[in-house]
Amino acid sequence: MTPLDFVVSLALISVAAGVLGSLIGLGGGVVIVPVLTLVYHVDIRLAIGASIVSVIATSSGAAAAYVRERMTNLRAGMFLEIATTTGALSGAYLTTVLPTRLLFVLFGIVLAYSAFATFRRRHVAAPLTVSDDRLANYFDLHGSYYDPAEGREIAYKVVGTTPGLGLMYVAGLVSALLGIGSGALKVPAMDSAMHLPMKVSSATSNFMIGVTAAASAGVYFVRGQIDPVIAAPVAAGVLLGATVGARVLGRITSKTVRLVFVVVLVVISLEMLQKGLLP
Repeated sequence: MTPLDFVVSLALISVAAGVLGSLIGLGGGVVIVPVLTLVYHVDIRLAIGASIVSVIATSSGAAAAYVRERMTNLRAGMFLEIATTTGALSGAYLTTVLPTRLLFVLFGIVLAYSAFATFRRRHVAAPLTVSDDRLANYFDLHGSYYDPAEGREIAYKVVGTTPGLGLMYVAGLVSALLGIGSGALKVPAMDSAMHLPMKVSSATSNFMIGVTAAASAGVYFVRGQIDPVIAAPVAAGVLLGATVGARVLGRITSKTVRLVFVVVLVVISLEMLQKGLLP
């Protein structure tokens, strides 16, 4: 494959990754890391570096649209970002001491857990209307959004802020270690622990992932683990795809978003576990 073929094909794949990443709140890295390592045989640390750049691009492309449509819970996102950014800085350091195969296995386990947690809530009914969570009430983390797919305004209450903060620290840790934008844990944390609607969880995750990735991107850049030849087409493609995905989310149902989220995680989890466990 010539360098031009590599750049063009990677950019096209990145567009699809951007659409999918912005739609389910995972960031483009959930597709970019497996593609770079399994298809293009790029070293996983360079793949993670490019993925972190793609995550920032996903957030830039989708977050503005979701904020404009009032689907993002800005208060909850900024509150939880305290824990996530701290975790990202911790994870950026740990990448220097963990072996490559362990990173593959860890990636697969994290995605498998996220898929299970999300699938378990597939029959969840309407959002909560009452909350006795002191932090959520004090900081007024509750909200509402207009759902075009249902044609109505949906109000919701937030609970479980304490376990949510703990999961967000782990999400930030995983983000820096694996370059997946931490959405693979952020979305289930907001959906399962804090009971935010699935679309709000996805939109808020898109808003948060760029901040989390930026916290660790500098560390990867200083180490020389961000290759411009890889990162540039990834960032351009993902940014375009994320803009398209942001337009699609409002038009589909929350159940569809949840099912797409689960399927994507299961497939990629199996691929990465195979890469890490088999010789």
